Amino acid sequence: MALSKEGILSATDGGLDIFKKYITGFPGVGKAFLNPFYDDTKPSAYVYRQKDCGNYSFVDHGNLDYIGDCFSFIGWIFNKNTADREDFIDVMEIINRELGLGLSSNKDKVRELTNRYPNTIKKASEVDPLTISENREEVSKRFLEPQYKAFTPDEQMYWLMYGVNMDTLKRYNVRSVKTFRGVTKDDKEYSIGSTDSEPIFAYPGQGYVKIYRPYSKDRFRYSGNLHEGYTFGIEQLPQRGDLLFITGGEKDVLSLVAHGFNAICFNSETANIPKKIIRRFSFRFKHIVLLYDMDQTGIKSMNTMRERLKEFDVKSLALPLSGAKDQKDISDFFRLGNTARDLDKIFTDMLDRLYDETMSMLKSFELDFLNPPKPAEPIISINDVPIGTEGNIMAITGSEGSGKSNYLGALLAGTMLDEFEEIDLLGAEVVPNLDGRAVLFYDTEQSEEQLFKNMKRILKRADAETPPKWFKTYGLVGMDRKDRLTSILQSMDKFYYEMGGIHMVIIDGIADLMTGVNDEDSAVGLIDELFRLAGIYKTCIVGVLHLSPSGYKLRGHLGSEVQRKAAGIISIEKDDDPQYSVVKPLKVREGSPLDVPQYIMGWDKELKAHITKGEKHGDSPSVRRQNEIISIAKSAFTENQSIAYKDLVKEFTDVLPVQERTARKYIKTLRDAKIISTSSGETGIYRLVEA
Repeated sequence: MALSKEGILSATDGGLDIFKKYITGFPGVGKAFLNPFYDDTKPSAYVYRQKDCGNYSFVDHGNLDYIGDCFSFIGWIFNKNTADREDFIDVMEIINRELGLGLSSNKDKVRELTNRYPNTIKKASEVDPLTISENREEVSKRFLEPQYKAFTPDEQMYWLMYGVNMDTLKRYNVRSVKTFRGVTKDDKEYSIGSTDSEPIFAYPGQGYVKIYRPYSKDRFRYSGNLHEGYTFGIEQLPQRGDLLFITGGEKDVLSLVAHGFNAICFNSETANIPKKIIRRFSFRFKHIVLLYDMDQTGIKSMNTMRERLKEFDVKSLALPLSGAKDQKDISDFFRLGNTARDLDKIFTDMLDRLYDETMSMLKSFELDFLNPPKPAEPIISINDVPIGTEGNIMAITGSEGSGKSNYLGALLAGTMLDEFEEIDLLGAEVVPNLDGRAVLFYDTEQSEEQLFKNMKRILKRADAETPPKWFKTYGLVGMDRKDRLTSILQSMDKFYYEMGGIHMVIIDGIADLMTGVNDEDSAVGLIDELFRLAGIYKTCIVGVLHLSPSGYKLRGHLGSEVQRKAAGIISIEKDDDPQYSVVKPLKVREGSPLDVPQYIMGWDKELKAHITKGEKHGDSPSVRRQNEIISIAKSAFTENQSIAYKDLVKEFTDVLPVQERTARKYIKTLRDAKIISTSSGETGIYRLVEA
């Protein structure tokens, strides 16, 4: 019978015999046992029979990464990815060999062809020894334990040539061999003894040993079952790291480790590296780098393997060596006097080439302390404290009917003034647009009629009959939501070039440029784009959005993103006396909002406009902050609602421009004042104390 998936399932009782062979103390079908692939503490793994086909599969209900049939199970043992055709064939070969199924494999076909055409196909034993690689291997399947001894001074000096000391050899369980015993193909035992001129070293494993004879013709020998997934150095790797080298042999691994690098090797440079193990390493290491010999075989294998593993961004590093017998691998690199810093330099040079385009672009963003950037010019200020500056975004928020539109009108009117003209701008100071650059006003909420009335009030405040040519107003309430942002961005670009720049942009209702304020991706994208354009056009973009029902936080993900990115935030709130509103700074980039006075504004019947009624007095900055903290805390709680400590900290850091340390102090103050308290029997859960 030919070697196939169906043939193996037929010969192994649907795969059950495979599970019985490899699961120590197999309890039986449908009975729980410990998963052998990690340090399992609670039996939750099962072998079960599939009802549809009668074959057997494996599942670990405690770790659903382990679900599969008998082929997947063998793949996990030998680091083979059964989704890869070559690896799946290897898995079938392993099952056929290990269970002695006697199925006709590819190797059997080669044997048949050799017998059929003896003069055409040569056996390996008939090939000229000079054409065999110097790294040819002698394999003894029957495991015979070598006789070990202490390292001689000469043997220690051999390893020290490559920077490898006894501590490293002990860590990787490298042994000095006195006598190695093997078995020939004719099942006859033989032995090789270590001499001063031909020392023998061993890399022991579970049920096998790999022998290294650096000065002998046959440098490598094996005894026992050297499994398909052999990986030297994997047990000594850290959980996480920045750089992992995959190199050609054990000596190279030891040399790299001795110089402070993480490294592993497979059985040889030509070994087919399992994708599954590289996938796991890609989560643990930032860079996985192939570092093979610099001879023709090594370079070819490295290029082939890099292409095969490109989905994991595996890189390859070429050493500055000739490729000659004594100048081809990383061990030779260190033996010739190079240091870890030299290897670091080669690696960083490789990154420079890979990242050349990115670094060239990033160069223009590098901060130059010898040429400090020009300070951002303030466009909107309160009491000489900048709120809206060039290259930044500013936000205005408030509840319905608080007077946001009138405050916006005052800012727009300020752009129309002459240099020394003074009018009531509701506590704000606005740099007039003396250069005639574009001032753009986009409204997404008001009807055309209401927008026209608002414009008349703006012109009246500025003592103008008609708006200047550089002043453009657009009512977008009737435009499809998905077209609004495109129209704004394209018109900004047009007027920037047409009018020699943009002085100020106001968007009344930026939430209407999105499908919803809680669409996080759209919110981040919108604010990033507005922030980017503010920097490109060297202007201040003012966005208007609503407060959340709590009265302190801006609404949704959009509000959170604005609070992080905006240079200044102004809130228009109703005063205790409902006929007035308070202009209150929530955030300023330079200084504290407590340093900025709060202005009261109210409606003047004779002037038919809002005017400033003066500053709001009576509270010191400390009292204002205390009242603000209490108000934020109360707004965070609803009736019978409890809040975790970390969420309460986040509430303060989201609303106020403070760090977590300061937020924790606020919570302590509220707790000491018995405004909040922990819930009975619950640690770190707070409730609002009822008055």
